[in-house]
Amino acid sequence: MGMTMIEKILARKSGQDQVTAGQTVVTDVDMTVMIDLQFSTLWTQPLRIHDPDKVAVVMDHAVPAPSVGDATGGTRARAFARDFAIEKFYDVGRHGICHQVIAENGLARPGEVLACTDSHTCAAGAYNTAARGLGPAEVYSILCTGRTWFQVAPTLRYEFTGSRPDGVYGKDIFLHIAGTWGDATNHNLEFGGPGLASIPMNDRRTIATQGAEISADFSTFPIDDLAAAFLAERGVTPDTCQAADPDPDAAYADVRTVDLSALEPHVARPGTVSNNSLPVSAIERRPVNQCFIGSCANGQLEDIAIAAAVVKGRRVAPGVRLLVTPASQQVYRDALRAGYLQDLADAGAVITNSTCGACFGYHMGLLGPGEVCLTSSTRNFTGRMGSPDAEIYMASPATVAASALAGHVTDPRGVTN
Repeated sequence: MGMTMIEKILARKSGQDQVTAGQTVVTDVDMTVMIDLQFSTLWTQPLRIHDPDKVAVVMDHAVPAPSVGDATGGTRARAFARDFAIEKFYDVGRHGICHQVIAENGLARPGEVLACTDSHTCAAGAYNTAARGLGPAEVYSILCTGRTWFQVAPTLRYEFTGSRPDGVYGKDIFLHIAGTWGDATNHNLEFGGPGLASIPMNDRRTIATQGAEISADFSTFPIDDLAAAFLAERGVTPDTCQAADPDPDAAYADVRTVDLSALEPHVARPGTVSNNSLPVSAIERRPVNQCFIGSCANGQLEDIAIAAAVVKGRRVAPGVRLLVTPASQQVYRDALRAGYLQDLADAGAVITNSTCGACFGYHMGLLGPGEVCLTSSTRNFTGRMGSPDAEIYMASPATVAASALAGHVTDPRGVTN
């Protein structure tokens, strides 16, 4: 019997010829990524670590430190990196949301296993990496041993056909999937098909990232010419790693076809994305107080460029706050040089430092009771971005930017420049 992408990776990394759904495997871990929050809560410096070359530390969730506790975590992270000679240390000034930093620096490689304490670690599946968020204790164990265990889940295959239309982005594709099929609890997601060529790398990462929101274990894409070129620019070439393609006779729990050409922009209503995401044409004309563009899902340079193009020469509606948080310091610098931040600021947007920030309701943009937010970030559940009495809708950066101009949730295709 053939294997899926994720089964092939887990088989190789556990030293087996074949693995199947339901099997528990112990695998080597190629990259362990630690974030600032791990150092600010219940941190104990280890006596030894397995391999400093397979560890990265990223200051991402609370940067610059908004509390004394976060500042203390920063000093611990710097001491850890110094004491164990961690070269892949992305301190303030080189910082960013860990999944963006992982992508920029080629830390996620095809056919390898990556672990991190953040739940959206599945983002690296865009690069054919078996990437998964794990708890702090498990990541601490990997830090010391270089290994972990997984139970191999059954895989859902999404076959893309047709071609992605203008005005439809990765977030829309994901929201269509979530709205149509709902949760994927205890399953892996695998993406492919002839339509994949029309989905750029930034949108693939958005889709992979959002797999966590339908409770998937892994979200994995193949390496095609587009992905290979992206990775080569970051020093990851076929001679340094081995991509995993599914076998023709791989066993799937289900194979689902997504006709990209039939899609339109989507919006998720507050609370969840599963069975709660609809085409923008079917969403009520809901006034918004805050619009947010950022996070590991949609704070990439391409997302900033899309939002800037929508608002250029226009003004954010009165009473609406448009917040833009680039996903990394590198994205911030690139967007600054390209003029995107100027266009956004001139339209009335507030551009913040690169960090997780408002996405997880920690700093730089919390919601008050009764407010309505349209976000391009990762989650829309109750209380995620501040008050539990606020409502959070979710959409693509284009829809968020267009809605900030209109003052209510709207179709971006009617207002793009």
